[in-house]
Amino acid sequence: MSKGAVVPLEQVWRLAGPWYADRLDEHWSPRTPETMERILREAGLTGEFWRLR
Repeated sequence: MSKGAVVPLEQVWRLAGPWYADRLDEHWSPRTPETMERILREAGLTGEFWRLR
């Protein structure tokens, strides 16, 4: 089994805000893979490991 990605806590924190910000909204719906990849990219998480499509 490969190790996967190791990222600094600060980078995980940059991801957590936008990733979970709307989860409790009444009309929440799952994001598209494109939107999820954009959020990952904006948090600085790029490369093959973070590709969802």
